[in-house]
Amino acid sequence: MTLRFAYNTNGASNHRLHDAVAMTADAGYDGVALTLDHHHLDPMAEDWSQQAEALSLQLALRNLGSVIETGARYLLTPTAKHEPTLVTADPEGRARRVAFLKRAVDVAALLGSEAVSFWAGVPKPGVDRNAAWTWLHEGVADVLEYAATKEVTCAFEPEPGMLVGTVDDWSRLRDGLPPLTLALDLGHLLVTEERDPVTALHEFAGNLGTVAIEDMKRGEHIHLPFGEGDMDIPACLDALEAIGFDRLVCVELSRESHRADTMIPESLRWLRSCRG
Repeated sequence: MTLRFAYNTNGASNHRLHDAVAMTADAGYDGVALTLDHHHLDPMAEDWSQQAEALSLQLALRNLGSVIETGARYLLTPTAKHEPTLVTADPEGRARRVAFLKRAVDVAALLGSEAVSFWAGVPKPGVDRNAAWTWLHEGVADVLEYAATKEVTCAFEPEPGMLVGTVDDWSRLRDGLPPLTLALDLGHLLVTEERDPVTALHEFAGNLGTVAIEDMKRGEHIHLPFGEGDMDIPACLDALEAIGFDRLVCVELSRESHRADTMIPESLRWLRSCRG
């Protein structure tokens, strides 16, 4: 089978969204992983639906699929990265995060996106972890219920250092939330060293909602261009083909926005060179 690749717009944050999408299409990708942000389809703007409709037209004209990402750093609070989260102690803060995720679902519905990807957050010092798990479960259940009405797939991403940091943590969360799929970032597996990426792809093949790929060094959570870390990229691509993964495989190079004009095409050339 032929794998389908997307590029995450968080790696083109210095470009207008329209230009980033055009560059991605011109490079030969099959889709975009859209990180909703204040400068890339601001989900808090009054005209967010008009922005989404314009993007939907551009994607259709370019024959591009999409995944919605929700990891913008300062979208909800300009003075605290990623806050509030689903494990923030303040109920109003958690409600703001849930409302944002529901808006992400709305955008996904308008675009016909394959999935909405999101994560737990980091509990602040002094927060009881059992309470944090309860808040997380409640928030995710709320988002899933809403997404079901829109026929949108929700994919939950284990993020190193967060309450749900491993695929085993994801399994614990999903036990009570069967519709929840897995957003698997292959590089994160090198950080936590809980599973070999190829092993994880086979183990969770039936649960994958979306997959992110990049290079990364073992034990070090830094997204690297291909060839600069310890990831066996060809083996990962082999595994994705072996399990019949037909959704977008999303390149995430959030630290490379300053050279997105070269990294967008170079990343796809690198991936294609792995296929012989």
